[in-house]
Amino acid sequence: MADQIQLGSLGVVQAKAGRLAYIDWMRGLACVVMFQAHCYNAWLSAGAKTSKLYLWSQAAATLPAPLFLFLAGISFAMVTQRLREKAAPRNFIARTTILRGAEIYGLGLLFRVQEYALGYRWSPWTDLLRVDVLNIIGLSMMLMGVLCWLTDSRPQIGTPASAAERVTKSRRNILMGALVTAILIAMATPLLWTTYRPRWLPWPLESYINGVHSFNQPQPWLFPLFPWAAFGFVGLAVGFFLFSGGLKSKQTAAFAALGAAGILAALLAVVFDAAPVRLYRDAIYDYWHTSPNFFLMRCGILLLILFLAYAWCRWGFAQKGFSPIIQLGNTSLLVYWVHIEFVYGRFSILPKGRCGILKASAGLLIIFLAMLGLSIFRTRWKKRPAKALPSRPAPAPATVGS
Repeated sequence: MADQIQLGSLGVVQAKAGRLAYIDWMRGLACVVMFQAHCYNAWLSAGAKTSKLYLWSQAAATLPAPLFLFLAGISFAMVTQRLREKAAPRNFIARTTILRGAEIYGLGLLFRVQEYALGYRWSPWTDLLRVDVLNIIGLSMMLMGVLCWLTDSRPQIGTPASAAERVTKSRRNILMGALVTAILIAMATPLLWTTYRPRWLPWPLESYINGVHSFNQPQPWLFPLFPWAAFGFVGLAVGFFLFSGGLKSKQTAAFAALGAAGILAALLAVVFDAAPVRLYRDAIYDYWHTSPNFFLMRCGILLLILFLAYAWCRWGFAQKGFSPIIQLGNTSLLVYWVHIEFVYGRFSILPKGRCGILKASAGLLIIFLAMLGLSIFRTRWKKRPAKALPSRPAPAPATVGS
């Protein structure tokens, strides 16, 4: 199969046929925002955390995880659509994509083992079961694979439906299915975090629903399926919209429409939040953590960032010479994995919780440059020419009479 799938970076299924600059740029942006959020959170003193800088830093920290999940959905759609257009069997597509999601989930478990081993004697054993962003990206991809399998329309026996018609119908089905799934996840989140918590599940399993972990209350700093998986399904819908056959020649108009939809979604989020009629009681409604309105606001921001990233990569300076943001996006899984140890882990380059803004900012710059250097090294290492094995000398030709 020419369009094989590989794990290119954090939470993204990437086609070998080529990379899309705006996707890499958005992943790189997510990395940079993630760096600053982690650095300031880990190193600033209690007094420095009362500053406006820290407040804005943590507000921006709400974007990286949705960005990674959203982009995972877009790339998942791109690969699935390409395989469908090549008439790949739906079981093959499902098996390939679901196994890739399982691989990312396995990497998430391995990451937790590494963190526990490096923090041995300080880290509680329950950290091994903590629900992190890699776990949810992997599970979300597996669920997306199931949904794509269910919506892959096959012509009935005896009907003259062409392969192109089947692909078009399947694309429409998955687009609607992904949007409905995202809405259902967002709407169910406030209830599953409060009134209808699945308390009957052991806490390691309940934590995948609402992030309860071992604290008997859902924790907003964790990444359960509700609401985080919804961002992946929104990305899946956006991806199938962008990569549909009719829009491939009208990319600019498609991205402009998504940008306008993002602005509309943000405005609707404000209107819904201020509306006198509420779907949830005040005891349940938590705007910043579980509210569907905040989810809608973040989706609007993601769509607007997508449009701006596309414009910057097409008409701006994103691809004029070397782009550090795109470079980080090429290796986002690696820099995510490594930077954690030098910020939160045993090898933190600055004392945790004891730094002022200037010192923490200098540390942030060091982390950025170090991760950029690591990313460049990784890219060049992958592109290094393979050593040719010395050729064996050809046997001497036989002489007449030998």
